[in-house]
Amino acid sequence: MPLLQVRDIPDDLYRLLAEQAERERRSLAQQAVTVLARGLDVELDAKARRQRVLRAIKEGGQASPRRLKDPAKLIREDRRR
Repeated sequence: MPLLQVRDIPDDLYRLLAEQAERERRSLAQQAVTVLARGLDVELDAKARRQRVLRAIKEGGQASPRRLKDPAKLIREDRRR
């Protein structure tokens, strides 16, 4: 995983990040990644992603755009190996 080092962070910004990390029970590095992801509009929250998939399943929709293979075909393929 790539490493990012940030220097000369203003004291108040560092303190706010540290307070958020403590509230959300994350390390400072985890909180920094979370804040960056939010700022870049990238979803990292696995829980929210799972809830969205479950909601789609309950509504009768497809949780994923890909189609699942027929289980019988999968078993046959496996037996041929």
